Amino acid sequence: MSFDKIKRITRGLSNTFIVFGAIGLLIMTAIITWQVFGRYVLNQSPDWTEQTALILMIWYVMFGAAAGVREGFHIRIEALERMLPAKVSMFTRLFANLVVGLCGLAMLIWGGMLVVGTWSHVVPTVGVSRGAVYLALPIAGALIALFSFERMVDELHQRTTTEGGA
Repeated sequence: MSFDKIKRITRGLSNTFIVFGAIGLLIMTAIITWQVFGRYVLNQSPDWTEQTALILMIWYVMFGAAAGVREGFHIRIEALERMLPAKVSMFTRLFANLVVGLCGLAMLIWGGMLVVGTWSHVVPTVGVSRGAVYLALPIAGALIALFSFERMVDELHQRTTTEGGA
């Protein structure tokens, strides 16, 4: 499989997670609106709204973070990067992506342990396994690691293309 095909697949994944995040935010907003309406108008707040909103937020924030890595939205000091010579700047970008990728691997490993350790616990008001709630952590961690690796390969590919073409 060519790198361009991998980039198309990861771009599609990233776009899907951005849409998923937007939909999750809209649904969460509707749930919180219903909760406020229930509390202040009906004088009885539905039991399931708070936990459901939190579960949605865990999922859409994790996948939004993964998409952010793919799109280059992760935290770095871009002003400093621009002031550095091109080679040093490239190494800072590679290092930043390496650190982010390692954080993604940590999320994959320890998030997976959290999922396994909490699978039998049930969120009382929703009836969903706590492990299922936390499943977003290892999935997003794997995606963050994949997207970081892709960015590193892309950075190196651009460097060889630029040097080869000069």
